Amino acid sequence: MKRIFSKYNLIRTGLLLAATAIVLLIVPRADHQSYTYELNQPWKYPLLTAEFDTPILRDSTSMRQMHDSVASNFIPFALRNDSTSAHNVERFATSARGEVSAQEAVILTGALKHVYSLGIADAQLYGYIHGGNNTKYRVMTHSGANTGAGVVQTYEGADLLTPRQAFEYIDSVYATATGKPRHELPAAVARSLGNILTPDFSVDSINDTKYRDQEFLNVSGALGVIKKGQRIVDRGEIITQQIFTNLNTYQEMVSNQTSRVSHSYFYIGQGLYILLIWLMLYGFLAIYRKNIFQDAAKMTFLITFITLFAVISTLVLEFNPIALYVMPFAAVSVVVMVFFDTRTALFALLTAVLLTALIATYQFQFIVLQLLAGLAAKYSIHQLSKRSQLLRTAAITLGVYSVTYVALLLATDGDLSGLVPGMFLMFVFNSLILSFAYILILIIEKVFGFTSMVTLVELSDINNPLLRRLAEEAPGTFQHSMQVSTLAAEAARAIGANTQLVRTGALYHDIGKMESPVFFTENQHGVNPHNGLNPETSAHKIISHVTDGLALASKAKLPQVIRNFISEHHGRGLTKYFYTTAVNENPDKDIDPTAFQYPGPNPQSKETAILMMADCIEAASRSLKDYSQQSIDQLVDRLIDSQIADGLLKESPLSFRDIETIKQTFKRRLATIYHTRVAYPTIKK
Repeated sequence: MKRIFSKYNLIRTGLLLAATAIVLLIVPRADHQSYTYELNQPWKYPLLTAEFDTPILRDSTSMRQMHDSVASNFIPFALRNDSTSAHNVERFATSARGEVSAQEAVILTGALKHVYSLGIADAQLYGYIHGGNNTKYRVMTHSGANTGAGVVQTYEGADLLTPRQAFEYIDSVYATATGKPRHELPAAVARSLGNILTPDFSVDSINDTKYRDQEFLNVSGALGVIKKGQRIVDRGEIITQQIFTNLNTYQEMVSNQTSRVSHSYFYIGQGLYILLIWLMLYGFLAIYRKNIFQDAAKMTFLITFITLFAVISTLVLEFNPIALYVMPFAAVSVVVMVFFDTRTALFALLTAVLLTALIATYQFQFIVLQLLAGLAAKYSIHQLSKRSQLLRTAAITLGVYSVTYVALLLATDGDLSGLVPGMFLMFVFNSLILSFAYILILIIEKVFGFTSMVTLVELSDINNPLLRRLAEEAPGTFQHSMQVSTLAAEAARAIGANTQLVRTGALYHDIGKMESPVFFTENQHGVNPHNGLNPETSAHKIISHVTDGLALASKAKLPQVIRNFISEHHGRGLTKYFYTTAVNENPDKDIDPTAFQYPGPNPQSKETAILMMADCIEAASRSLKDYSQQSIDQLVDRLIDSQIADGLLKESPLSFRDIETIKQTFKRRLATIYHTRVAYPTIKK
């Protein structure tokens, strides 16, 4: 139980749950496939069939034309107020007396009766009649007070006048009858007419709205129904105006239906999908990459890095569906490979792509494009040691994206009619971003304390200030480190370990000797300061090069992986020369070996274990008097077997096969270094 709730298990579980929750929260909330389509463009998806009965509506253009036609040909409904005309004529006859002569009053009253006999319409009714394709109007008359039934009669409305037209007619009749010019009506009469000429015809708003809406509904109704399971549109079919309307109707109905249904099962499905993808990665790491799985910093980086890609991809998708292809998923494989290995990079790429595919519009196309581009990027960089390699990788990735995109179009559509030129622009931006992955690598190094191959290459430059100082102050140690670096790198290559890491670590493993270079035989020139010291003091001076080296490394801000070579290259071994001397000088005394023991720890990785063996072999090989193959073989076997017997290699992940391969590599390499040379003859006079 204690093991289940250990610190590292809680961290890994927390990362898993947090990453799943974050991705689930940022995934767009849509229960169905979101389609992107354009009018007069081919349908890019597979056959779409209706999941339920869907009405076939008129397209927007036809709908607008039908509405315009209904509005133009509709015969409006009118109401006539008969009391208005009689009342207004009586009022005018009364007001005209005393303002004009009796004869003129008769003429004006007769003209007023005539215009009311034609009918005076309000502005809305007049506009309906004279603004359409006919000049008729309808009147609803009820046959009974209680039945509610009515009879509709249609009348010609061309003679209907507006109040203004009625006034002009009366004015012209008055002018003709009296011989006076137009517009010479007495002011009081003109004012009285203006007040009295009110419409006796107006729009019957109740019946007009009822019948007008009915006719609009008739033309807006469905032309038919697409039955459940029936085809809506197929791949490659041109989206006409009618298909476009059908798709919009279908999408709207899908949205309305899903908004009324609980999303619980949908969320559960998405959550399970996301969780399974993460568990796939976790399973790989737990079984095949335990060193990563058990490292909290590495797990935090890996899960955070992949989750960020999913989050940023979702934000990018909000702007444009094809903008998703700007995201350089190939950078996932490159960055992870730089800090870990190729198989971990492959699984990280697969995880990132499958998670993001949940939001992609063209899911099959997206997965194929990103996986092929990511694999191409991974294969193009075996070990990232120069920034220029990223430029080559970006160019290769751009080519893979472009060729794969065209191939998918030909394979699915049979032609290039569906090609979107903007996709190639997205691929170019994608590759440009990938070429700057070097900056991302530097940021990750600083944040998580990782060490990339680029950094190792830079540190292995012998012009590095620390190495240049080592060469000047302890030249013998520098030459020893160079030889050990070459020997260890050869062994690392033979067993598949990190060659560059071993090479760089070997260059720095003895930098602590700079503090007291004269106490180490490779830097002595005839004078040995140990001659005047007791074995314990001499052992302390030798052992101190480990602690001094760590102090120098810390001051120079060397990465932790390099410091491990300094602390582990002797493990918890003994300074056997001085320990043996102390035992021999004090035969009757028990000598405490801890005073002669290095602080350690023992090598924890293949690389530091290789360095321990190479360091011991290279130093001891200098004391050989006979460099025959047999003596070299015996030296290598004896020293490495002694380290195994002392338990110095038991904490490293090296197998017996690895150790045997390393032995053979050392033997072969030393035989090459110490090969027999031909003695040059001298000229005899």
